[in-house]
Amino acid sequence: MSEQPIDRQEYNITAYTENQIGLLNRIAIIFSRRKINIESLNTSPSEIDGIHRFNIVIHETEEVVRKIAKQIEKQVEVLKVYFNTNQEVIWQEMALYKVPTDIIAEKASVERLLREYGARAVVIRRDYTVFETTGHREETDNLIKVLQPYGLIEFVRSARIAIIKHSDGFNRKLREFERTEPGSEVIENEFLNSRDKVFTM
Repeated sequence: MSEQPIDRQEYNITAYTENQIGLLNRIAIIFSRRKINIESLNTSPSEIDGIHRFNIVIHETEEVVRKIAKQIEKQVEVLKVYFNTNQEVIWQEMALYKVPTDIIAEKASVERLLREYGARAVVIRRDYTVFETTGHREETDNLIKVLQPYGLIEFVRSARIAIIKHSDGFNRKLREFERTEPGSEVIENEFLNSRDKVFTM
């Protein structure tokens, strides 16, 4: 009897948190205990003042991702956690490429290739030029292969940033929660006039 294939794919975990020292380490431990490799990790301010946003990319099954999301949400400083497939988010990564300036100047084909990939020069020096591009992993990886024959000196890619397609955002949910918090309105206690009976042993 053959085993069913495990349906693993890339998931984007989005966590809204307070900005507290040590939280990143505790979140990382949740993954390391389960021997799950983090493909990408980005932290940044969110749309809410004072609240940070983690974007974590892992390659796992939905069941495992669901359990991890619940475990992260148990951390005191974590306000809310979402998880989505790549199809459910709009995502980008930024990449920088350092190439010899003389090669770029000599070979028009290199300049044309860079334009095709939407790359723009951010630093131009006599000895090297640094180009920047944004896109999906496959796009930035393909440009590495294109530039290797022309003497690619250095390459670096950022962590992924992602926005959930079909979401009202955590900001709205937080505002709704604030509206439902206990207010200053006095509500009559049904036992108020019977306190002697209630508290008599």
